[in-house]
Amino acid sequence: MTLRGYYAILNVSGATETAGDLGPVVARAQKLLGAEPCMLQVRAKYCNAADLAALARAVLPLARAARVPLCVNDRLDVALAVGADAVHLGQDDLPLPDARYVARGRLLIGISTHNVDHARAAVLGGADYIGFGPIFATATKANPDPIVGVSGLREVSTWVASRIPVVAIGGMALHDVAAVAATGATAAALVGAIEGAADPAAAGRAVNAAFAIG
Repeated sequence: MTLRGYYAILNVSGATETAGDLGPVVARAQKLLGAEPCMLQVRAKYCNAADLAALARAVLPLARAARVPLCVNDRLDVALAVGADAVHLGQDDLPLPDARYVARGRLLIGISTHNVDHARAAVLGGADYIGFGPIFATATKANPDPIVGVSGLREVSTWVASRIPVVAIGGMALHDVAAVAATGATAAALVGAIEGAADPAAAGRAVNAAFAIG
């Protein structure tokens, strides 16, 4: 499996964004896909399963057309139901052995990790990739884990990246990406820095360029 460059996250902050007309959220997804990310993750922490499934189904055809794998955050059941390519699980979600048993090879499985022990357990447990962080302080999580910094990312990437992809996560600005890429991480997931940019697609392409893509 290859994950390199910009890992896009469509972050939906609340149920109001998925109530009724999904057009604005789908339009945001289209802008992110314009950057040619290595994956697009649908992340909706505060939505119920039905709303998340509706959103993922609305975005899936766009991802297919762009030839970008679609990932569902947290919900293995939703990922399987909508025919997504991957699921991304946190430390408090369904444990990796159980997820692998339920998925039975139908999904790539990414695991959020926050220290060396988490990362090693994910690799040895058969994860397809890991997210590692937060690299810097982040505003996208209500209770963020301790900051690991670029040095922590380098320590993990040295061992993990030769085995499975390492996606840097948490609090990165565009000017941080070159340093992140230099650690040996294979990709970077930015949320606020991309969606807050005047041209999200151009911002995403800048991340790809830092990883020598495009």
